Amino acid sequence: MLEYSVKLTHTPGDMVVGDVEALRSEGFTDRDILDITEVIGYYAYVNRIADGLGVQTESWIPDE
Repeated sequence: MLEYSVKLTHTPGDMVVGDVEALRSEGFTDRDILDITEVIGYYAYVNRIADGLGVQTESWIPDE
């Protein structure tokens, strides 16, 4: 699942059916895979919106 998440985050254009099949072979259901993909996609979406609008982090969140 983590390999899938990293690949979808960093190189989404490289995703192939085999990536989903690999999750299935580890016991993830299609619903699990949908949930995983939606969380990854939503996180990327929200970050891009925040970055695009120049949203600043809260003062209690350390800069990295």
